[in-house]
Amino acid sequence: MKNLKINCTFYKLILMVLLFSASAKAQIQKVEPPFWYAGMKNPELQIMFYGKNISQYEASVSNNVVIKNVEKTENPNYLFVTIDTQNIKASELVFSFKNNNKVAFTQKYSLKERRANSADRKSYDASDLIYLIMPDRFANGNPKNDSDPVLTEKGNRAEPGGRHGGDIEGIIKNLDYISSLGATTIWSTPLCEDNDKQHSYHTYGQSDVYKIDPRYGTNDDYARLSSEMHKKNMKLVMDYVTNHWGITHWMMKDIPTKTWFNQFETFTQTHHRREVITDIHASKTDQEVCVDGWFVPSMPDLNLRNPLVAKYLTQNAIWWIEFANLDGFRVDTYNYSDKTAMSNWAKSITDEYPNFNIVGEIWMHNQANLSFWQKDSKIGAIENYNSNLPSVMDFTLQSQVTSAFNEDTPNWDSGLIKFYNNFAMDFLYPNTNNILVFAENHDTDRMNDKFKYDLPKYKLAMTLLATIRGIPQVYYGSEIGMGGDKSKGDADIRQDFPGGWAGDKNNAFTAAGRTAEQAKYFDFTSKLFNWRKSNEAVHFGKMTHYIPENNTYVYFRYTDAKTVMVVFNNNAKEQVVKTNRFKENIKNFKSGKDVITGKTFDLATEITLEPKSAFILELE
Repeated sequence: MKNLKINCTFYKLILMVLLFSASAKAQIQKVEPPFWYAGMKNPELQIMFYGKNISQYEASVSNNVVIKNVEKTENPNYLFVTIDTQNIKASELVFSFKNNNKVAFTQKYSLKERRANSADRKSYDASDLIYLIMPDRFANGNPKNDSDPVLTEKGNRAEPGGRHGGDIEGIIKNLDYISSLGATTIWSTPLCEDNDKQHSYHTYGQSDVYKIDPRYGTNDDYARLSSEMHKKNMKLVMDYVTNHWGITHWMMKDIPTKTWFNQFETFTQTHHRREVITDIHASKTDQEVCVDGWFVPSMPDLNLRNPLVAKYLTQNAIWWIEFANLDGFRVDTYNYSDKTAMSNWAKSITDEYPNFNIVGEIWMHNQANLSFWQKDSKIGAIENYNSNLPSVMDFTLQSQVTSAFNEDTPNWDSGLIKFYNNFAMDFLYPNTNNILVFAENHDTDRMNDKFKYDLPKYKLAMTLLATIRGIPQVYYGSEIGMGGDKSKGDADIRQDFPGGWAGDKNNAFTAAGRTAEQAKYFDFTSKLFNWRKSNEAVHFGKMTHYIPENNTYVYFRYTDAKTVMVVFNNNAKEQVVKTNRFKENIKNFKSGKDVITGKTFDLATEITLEPKSAFILELE
């Protein structure tokens, strides 16, 4: 009988432990950030605890850590706890949650060690070449993760707008190919989970911003990509989205607060007229719809004016920098969000990492509008505004590349004069070296399609990008002649890279696998950008250009130690360029050696150029 009582007591204890464990698991469903790092410049950490009715509990924390603030919202399932990590070493903290002065459950929380010199990490700059990848369309390194049992959209390569299976492993396996092209940096479109029912391959409608999409791999795979790149002296840029999430984001099922997302009485989409943001005559209604309207119906618009949201996004960005050892950001739809909030977001990042580069997608075709958004802009200062954004994307130049090189006959405002006029506006920018220059990306027309697959025109465009001020970016596949017609839909400009999938008839990742035509594109691009790697004159040198004549254009990039002369002939006929006009920059140099052909030119009188051709001359 005594043994029976002991057994009953024992089983009751076991049952109580199990019930307590079940209760604890039920209370804490998510903790974000999932962990943090000791020794950050800003010691304040806002931790979001999510669980059923969690706001009814009183939170405390171990290790003498100070709780500075606890914020509740109208949704009882959220609790935002801000702690002070000043002088707190890497350790395991324990949060206790009490009800009626009794601990109902606990939650462990890790503060981890940062990497050595993490705050002083070097970012990408004008000495780099950025290679833009859409991971789903680049290479399928692990066919086993093409679909995921939890996520809705399954792999289907036969569907142009479906998931094709490209992943992180595919990028890792082809790093040597990317490096051989002369690229030093990879910008991948977003990799965080996107659980949209269709077209989730672009991953801009993210459903969990602390988790890599399982169809790409795992968080550890992403960190491994960064590590493998750093072994090869390459840099990794994350595509970050501050403006919106996806309609299937887990918070959309249980919104933390009604002001977490921007909402109108009826669905309202942005009008995309971003000029209203800086327009002194704009109506408040137009400005509100621009900034607060949803990008598309499937992308809820984040309200960065809400301090909880702003802190959440700031910490998420910093968490990824630390976790994956990132080298920079490209930020999507940058000026669709509240401009003051975005200024604070960018400053928070660069305060932690003074050398960290962030380029914003400011899709506008006017230099004044673009320059407004670069850090320390005198245009922004007119409105007492500083974006704190180090870099912007040069959409004014991008829009001219495919048009100018298609214009064989020069007129007052056509042909190469477009480039001259573009660079003549550089006085508006506070830092012309830190502007992203490109001919195309995943959202624009494909350059080779616009050029009708004319290799000489492609060479002209790449020569321009390799030698002008700023940070050049190329889009995957263009270096082998890939194209696509945007009028047929986005999937057509985001085709699979040949050789990225088992069974592909053509493997352009290898020299032996490239067609003769692909080899012509690749060999030129590789030679050009590998030369660029070591030429400081085109990285940070000054620029002097001359008004185009007869659709020819000449400019110089130079430092005290090096001078490069770039000569374009955009005509359909041979042209002779007289050199006496350029004595200001030629000075005492006698000859110039073309970096592509190796041919040496006498600079005394004239240079003859074939139709649709260019020379990059290192002066001697």
